[in-house]
Amino acid sequence: MPEKVSVVTLGCEKNLVDSEIMSGLIHQRGFTLVEKPEDATVVIVNTCGFIDAAKEESVNTILSLAELKETAKLKALIVSGCLTQRYKQVLMEEMPEIDGIVGTGDFHNINGIIDEALHGRKPVYVGNPVFTYEEKLPRLLSTPRHTAYVKIAEGCDNACTFCSIPIMRGKFRSRSIESIVAEAENLASQGVKEISLIAQDSTNYGVDLYEGFKLPELLNRVSEVEGVEWVRLHYAYPGFFTDELIETMATNPKICKYIDMPLQHSEDAILKRMRRPGRQRDVRELVAKIRARIPEVALRTSMIVGFPGETEEDFAKLCEFVREMKFDRLGVFTYSQEEDTPASRLPDQIPDEVKETRASTLMEIQRQVAQENASKYVGRTLEVLVERYDGRSDVFIGRSQFDAPEIDGEVYISGIRAEIGDIRRVRITHAYEYDLSGEGIA
Repeated sequence: MPEKVSVVTLGCEKNLVDSEIMSGLIHQRGFTLVEKPEDATVVIVNTCGFIDAAKEESVNTILSLAELKETAKLKALIVSGCLTQRYKQVLMEEMPEIDGIVGTGDFHNINGIIDEALHGRKPVYVGNPVFTYEEKLPRLLSTPRHTAYVKIAEGCDNACTFCSIPIMRGKFRSRSIESIVAEAENLASQGVKEISLIAQDSTNYGVDLYEGFKLPELLNRVSEVEGVEWVRLHYAYPGFFTDELIETMATNPKICKYIDMPLQHSEDAILKRMRRPGRQRDVRELVAKIRARIPEVALRTSMIVGFPGETEEDFAKLCEFVREMKFDRLGVFTYSQEEDTPASRLPDQIPDEVKETRASTLMEIQRQVAQENASKYVGRTLEVLVERYDGRSDVFIGRSQFDAPEIDGEVYISGIRAEIGDIRRVRITHAYEYDLSGEGIA
């Protein structure tokens, strides 16, 4: 009887891709994949270790699943991902419930790790995170079949003072264009229409491998894959956003007019302490240039509030910046004091209650901005990727090119019959804070 394996994924989309590859390898080996951990003989928890809240969620999930050894069929509990890469020794010493761990650069060895764990050897596969898959690896999608993420690089070289990603994921490493295109072709053959390209720093793509910024070429190559209708870009570092990239996004109809570009703050003093590229003037100039060349673009960004030394005046100016810039999408995070990062040693750390208040204030400002921005779509016709059907309301629900999976708004569509994964034209009739609704056009 083959072992039954369940993979539980925490954290970001990059972790999701790793889990999908592990699932593909496990399936290829002949193990049976099951959705519910309580039905499994082996459970793999792919963890996040980015900030304190993520670490706490990871630890609580591990402990909760360990209880299945007493109440269900569980023989081996394996932990993978960023938490193991950063805390392998602590985990093995303080959590005897764990039967094996694997880091961010070793997950392709998952089948051997399962074998060792089942034989009681408590394997630890955590080396330097240098693995970047070039060869064709099996992958089982956990996203809806019409959309998928593709990692174009691993790691990061930017050394922002608040960030622990280089500790857990290593130096920046681009995959080859050929391997990415081959993966896109394989996904398209399975019915994927939307490919979201992800990396910790996507705009730096190719510098290490080709000695130049190659993201524009990569975007064009992926868009040429038969069956791919939308190509979406995530995590574009503002310091490397070239004029060539802007022109490529403006002129290629398959590239979503959507840019996910984390800025983290507006004020020069904070940006300097964060060790972010450029200053507010540079950001304003870049955003103005993007909007001038791509007028319909949807800009998503993220801000960190409560960074060490952020004064009330700094925060007030950040609020005004957000009001003025009118970003289409905005994520707000409270600063997390991460050990082994330079920012954790800075003076003037901000109390948690102040961070939370500032985050709520900024999100309320963005809520008002978002509602104003959404109204511009009323009366327009948008192409919408249909994702599900609500039988109670008799409406289909999907996303336009201006909304990424999971994190952004949706479009409610009446008056059509469609298949999941169809791209349909919709005349927008109503706008809400984050969502739209409209009528399908035959």
